[in-house]
Amino acid sequence: MAKRYDKNHRLLKTGEVQRADGYYTYRWTSRNGKRHSVTTRTLEELRKKEEEINRDVSDGIRADAQNVTLNDIFEFWKHLKRGLKDNTFQNYCYMYGQFVSEDIGKLRIQKIKRSDIKVFYNKLADERHLKIATIDNIHTVLHQVLQVAVEDNYVRNNVSDNILKELKQSHNFDSSHKRALTVPEQELFLGFLASEKTQYHHWYPIFTVMLGTGMRVGEICGLRWEDVDFEENVIEVSHTLVYYNHRNEGGCYFNIHTPKTAAGSRQIPMTDDVRNALLREKAYQEFNNLHCKVAVDGYTNFIFINRFGNVQHQGTLNKALRRIIRDCNDRELSKGRKNPVLLPNFSCHSLRHTFTTRLVEAGINIKVIQELCGHTRSDTTLDVYTTVTKELKQREFGNFEQKLKQQKKEWEQISESQNMVQKD
Repeated sequence: MAKRYDKNHRLLKTGEVQRADGYYTYRWTSRNGKRHSVTTRTLEELRKKEEEINRDVSDGIRADAQNVTLNDIFEFWKHLKRGLKDNTFQNYCYMYGQFVSEDIGKLRIQKIKRSDIKVFYNKLADERHLKIATIDNIHTVLHQVLQVAVEDNYVRNNVSDNILKELKQSHNFDSSHKRALTVPEQELFLGFLASEKTQYHHWYPIFTVMLGTGMRVGEICGLRWEDVDFEENVIEVSHTLVYYNHRNEGGCYFNIHTPKTAAGSRQIPMTDDVRNALLREKAYQEFNNLHCKVAVDGYTNFIFINRFGNVQHQGTLNKALRRIIRDCNDRELSKGRKNPVLLPNFSCHSLRHTFTTRLVEAGINIKVIQELCGHTRSDTTLDVYTTVTKELKQREFGNFEQKLKQQKKEWEQISESQNMVQKD
């Protein structure tokens, strides 16, 4: 093959040509047999491009990835994704459409750098003021989409790996760990609900069961009377009640879903408080002639219903909590006590966290806690466990320090008494 030179008499490599207008072009054939080309102003620029192209060819990166955007990969991901509950899948699609598609979603997949993801997450946190839980959801779907790009040879690596962890550290999100109710706060909360003098006493059973079982709010709302074995004193958790927007079918409505993982199906022993709360709910419904009037995917006879016989909704429960917290604290403040115990702002999920915390404080084995809570991953349990044990250690060490001070004071008093006796 004859050697070719450019207008400056520089030897051109195979695939390189200089056009009549002075621009340089490199042509190559990808593994699928398609011809491709790239054009630059100078030979130096062209050879930098060649290095990138040859590296991509060597690593198996697709030649047709140059014009593919992140949004294109997301559409591909939607068709590939299997094994998700419909409400989870719809939530992922909503998160992507709401926050990603009109932002970095428009970028070409091969041009997205790690710094682009960092800037995007910082913008969500600092400018859009999203909570870390929301950013976590966005990251979950974004990381999966980018992983599809890696696995299908559009890019070499997943640039979003470990970025959320860095964001949490830089924004100190980890320090805002959701805390459980303290024992005095828990007693105040349940004591307030147990009193028939308040308008909230009908909420006592459901919140007592939450605190005594650690069940997720969807599991509580989907609990049926046949799931409770009063003879064996156990609750069978085998499904969850979900309420979400069925975008393809139109409208929001309830469905029954099986647990996301095998760990979600479990048996939870009933404490006396939980058992009595359920019996109290049964008596309350019988006295007020309340009956479940709804069926969801063939499931009915739900335990916790509203005055119309319909299932409870997480939003309703959290709204009730806000009113309970407000009125309970108003009552405590009106007593004029110094440093009264007051309820913090908390949600239904905080009661699950409180249950886990009480188990840790009681010295329950961590594997038992993991099973009772239905955690698939042990690090989810350990996150609560280490936080609680850290607080316990600090509290116990504080008590130890107080005892040392008291002993020192007593020793000083004994020494002073002995000195006085010797002088006499």
